[in-house]
Amino acid sequence: MNTADARRVIETALICSPQPLQVREMRVLFNDELGADTIRTLLEELQDEWAQRGVELLCVASGWRFQSRPEMREYLDRLHPEKPPRYTRAALETLAIIAYRQPVTRGDMEDIRGVTINTQILKQLEDRGWVEVIGHREAVGRPALYATTKQFLDDLGLAALDQLPMLDSPSSQMEALAGLAAGADASQPELSIGDAPTPGGADAAAPDGTSAVHASAFDTAPELPFASPSDDDAAPDSGDAAPAALT
Repeated sequence: MNTADARRVIETALICSPQPLQVREMRVLFNDELGADTIRTLLEELQDEWAQRGVELLCVASGWRFQSRPEMREYLDRLHPEKPPRYTRAALETLAIIAYRQPVTRGDMEDIRGVTINTQILKQLEDRGWVEVIGHREAVGRPALYATTKQFLDDLGLAALDQLPMLDSPSSQMEALAGLAAGADASQPELSIGDAPTPGGADAAAPDGTSAVHASAFDTAPELPFASPSDDDAAPDSGDAAPAALT
């Protein structure tokens, strides 16, 4: 099989697959006769071929996939005019803390936000597939440790956490999360993220933040219809452990 034919096979498989494909899965297409490096080269060639089209080939946490470009969102929304789910400011702040401080306990989040976190917030984020419990801290009560998921990275259009970008101000970070939450339930992700610094610096400690390196990357994201900030900040649930000290 020549290079052109192999590239066409990969292109067809990616277009027909309902989920992102990893390189090892694409090797099965050729009975493992093509190595991983060869397939990656073919994928890069496909990226170049689709560079001027309304659809792009992107590598995300779960693998490679075709998706619509951000500038196409305005038109695609006309086919599916349903309003996106409402995410409160409290939910987005909680998601930002998990994204930039993970793994964290509920007590850590409450220390950072300065208010009690309603259990329903964490359940909403878990049901959406953005966060999950990955273990328990060896402390009194063994509180659960929360982290983001591959689905979160896929919806943000990132391949790994070290690509998670930063913004200088908490307000800009909050706006970025609003764009993510409003757009992630569309049939195709809409965010366009460039290269960014690795989380872990001083800015990573900000309680609000998952965003693009430049705020302009989110200009096309629809504005999130925030509910009242008090909607989710309720009194402590009787069955929840006391907040743990932030470490």
